[in-house]
Amino acid sequence: MKNLSKEARRSIIILIFSTFLICLGISIVIPVTPFIKREYGYSTTDMGIMTALFALAQFITSPIVGRISDKMGRKPMMALGLFLYMISELIFAMSNTLWLFNFSRIIGGISAGMFVPTSMAMAADMTSIKDRAKVIGWISASFSGGLIMGPGIGGVLASFSYKTPFWAASALGLISTIFLIIFLPSKTPRPDGITEEESLESRGQKSSIMSILNRPMVIFFSMILVSAFGLQLFESIYSIYVNQVFNFSLNNIALVLVLNGVISLFLQVALFDFLVRKLTEIRLIRWCFLLGAVCVLWIVLAHSKVEVFIATLVIFSAFDLLRPAITTLLTKFGDDNQGLINGVNMSLTSVGNIIGPIIAGMLMDRNTHYPYIFAAIMLIISFLVTFTVNSVIKNSNQISKQ
Repeated sequence: MKNLSKEARRSIIILIFSTFLICLGISIVIPVTPFIKREYGYSTTDMGIMTALFALAQFITSPIVGRISDKMGRKPMMALGLFLYMISELIFAMSNTLWLFNFSRIIGGISAGMFVPTSMAMAADMTSIKDRAKVIGWISASFSGGLIMGPGIGGVLASFSYKTPFWAASALGLISTIFLIIFLPSKTPRPDGITEEESLESRGQKSSIMSILNRPMVIFFSMILVSAFGLQLFESIYSIYVNQVFNFSLNNIALVLVLNGVISLFLQVALFDFLVRKLTEIRLIRWCFLLGAVCVLWIVLAHSKVEVFIATLVIFSAFDLLRPAITTLLTKFGDDNQGLINGVNMSLTSVGNIIGPIIAGMLMDRNTHYPYIFAAIMLIISFLVTFTVNSVIKNSNQISKQ
């Protein structure tokens, strides 16, 4: 970070705070969902659709916005994303009908699709390959931190009124939008001396889906989809699984999630850059897939709560390192298309978030252990695929060293 200019460091701090805020908004709805369901008499299906609409809107928006930001610049997209975030939270706070709640979540998904991939792209623009892992680790930590802290903050604020969290999030969204417009540089500070005009011109010439779909990128995008799908396959039914199979109480589950949050932030802020430098991204990805697969199978075969606690923390830690590792590796390909690349990254993550819980539920209806057995198989296949990546990278001549 010492190599970054003062302007770049300030920009990164703004990105970290704003990413945290967006992800806070994604997860703040979790503790109030039962209150909304009971207050308005909605069905479980209604609530499931409300949640899925966010991911669907994000899936559609991310690659489109990523491409636009490659051509028009990062700041306008992020400012509009934060503004729409504020609007979505305001609409949710004022809603009293199902279609308005759903509309709010669609706007929220669009806002996340505009901001998150663009912020990752801007971080890649501002940093050299040497500093990139550390910066993306910090942004990933703010992403995870927002998702982890959202339910807790939402629960505390909901003690006043179940809509209080959304009024507060809307106010923070407005403040964050104004803060970003005033303090984030209009021209992205770059370490390579390329001007914003030159960068935009280059992006405009090359920013298309086909321009990035070479063999390494297809492999990396597949890993993103598998990691998102695998995490949701594991996480979406975790509470139900451990309650049914190991008789976990709500306190047991809460303890696991809190410990995971603490470990996740430590890994991404303090250790991620160190691990990348020692192992390289692809080796870190390989170990994460392997540890995830082994520990998922361990849970299936476990006989005690202690075993499940340990295996769960290892699995979550592996996924918490896996996603920023893949993202960091992605940013080393196609410097002129960071917005598009990160947009596709976010879209594939959204696909995993949508289909993971659906397939997990379908498999669990057949057999309690089927979802985790299937997740382990997918992770093992991904582990084996990583052994082909180094040769592909060398043949592509896009990365000089792994």
